[in-house]
Amino acid sequence: MDVNVAAAAACAIAGLGVGLTASIAFRWSEREQARGRYGSTGGRNRQQTLGGTAQEPPLPPGVDTVLSVLRSCAVVLGEGDEVVKASSAAYAMGLVRGGAVAVDQLLALARSTRRDGEIRQVELELPRPGAARAAEPLAVSVRVAPLGSRLVLVLVEDQTERRRVEAVRRDFVANVSHELKTPVGALSLLSEAVADAADDPEAVQRFAGRMQIEATRLASLVQEIIDLSRVQDDRLMTDPEPVAVDELIAEAIDRCRQQAAAKQILISAGGIAGLYLHGNRGQLAAALGNLVENAVNYSPPRTRVAIATRRISSAAALGEADGELIEISVTDQGIGISEKDRERVFERFYRVDPARSRQTGGTGLGLSIVKHVAASHGGTVSVWSVEGQGSTFTIRLPAGQAPADLTPPAGDAAEPLSDTTPQLAPEA
Repeated sequence: MDVNVAAAAACAIAGLGVGLTASIAFRWSEREQARGRYGSTGGRNRQQTLGGTAQEPPLPPGVDTVLSVLRSCAVVLGEGDEVVKASSAAYAMGLVRGGAVAVDQLLALARSTRRDGEIRQVELELPRPGAARAAEPLAVSVRVAPLGSRLVLVLVEDQTERRRVEAVRRDFVANVSHELKTPVGALSLLSEAVADAADDPEAVQRFAGRMQIEATRLASLVQEIIDLSRVQDDRLMTDPEPVAVDELIAEAIDRCRQQAAAKQILISAGGIAGLYLHGNRGQLAAALGNLVENAVNYSPPRTRVAIATRRISSAAALGEADGELIEISVTDQGIGISEKDRERVFERFYRVDPARSRQTGGTGLGLSIVKHVAASHGGTVSVWSVEGQGSTFTIRLPAGQAPADLTPPAGDAAEPLSDTTPQLAPEA
């Protein structure tokens, strides 16, 4: 009897052990299956349950990587309009603040897409982050698409610069067409007048003189358009050469000698002699020549135009790494430029006084060429002006080295470089 009880007890204990082992094995098997089902998806390593139904992960696999390489600003919104993911560019543009979308138009588009599942693409103008209300808005292209069953993807691409370039191109084409049309039309009318006045030598001579003026203006405009097209991309010079500043100044003065003599304007040059630049000689000569020519054209008779040169530190002038710059300033005693016009004088075809520009034969491209030449040579151009007192245009360019076969001048003492022959006439 005792043997049977002991055997029964042993069998019960063995059965209990088998049951426990099977239960543990079953639970372990379920856990391993769940781990294989959710752990290999790169983000679905936890199963969230709500009412017994599985929920979607925050971001589908691979989306985070794709968003990180997009050029557009990317924002992923959840079903409660909360920001699940946003690129750094979205924060910089002011689209996201404090974990929420800060632009009402984007929220409205996201909600519409979440409701019907349609992809939307629109063009919007958004305020610049941190700028005043009067500042030019950002032009953006927005594309909104569903991402899974709950998420919405918003892509925003800044189109401001592209639109600005397109507007500049349209304005340039329109202005060129207008400026070319004026002298061409004048030449056509003058040629008809010459034909009608064939029996009047005096009239023929007068009309021929006018035709020569219009032809000169047309040739000047075409040449300046060509010069502008060569430098407008602001690319740095690839094969610069040493250019003597003294020679550039002498060439600029000689270019305006006749106009200065006719108006009895004295052009004087002074400063440090023997300075050199590194760049394209033709472009530098055209830029400085335009500044001196403008100074003469916009100055009243019997005044003075001064050209000054000096060497300065780039750290003090531009706040950059220490280096040397050559500064060339052209100062006149002309009509001056108002504060509102100072910001636009370097735009193509912009004229402070259109009537006076036509009288002096200006094309409105000279200062734009100066700006692009300075940029392509790694420098800058600026203007200081007071209405009724005159203007000073200053070019700052990186200093160059004299050619190896030339001996550098002794010392850097300031001395006058040259003067034009016209002298100030005595007061009446």
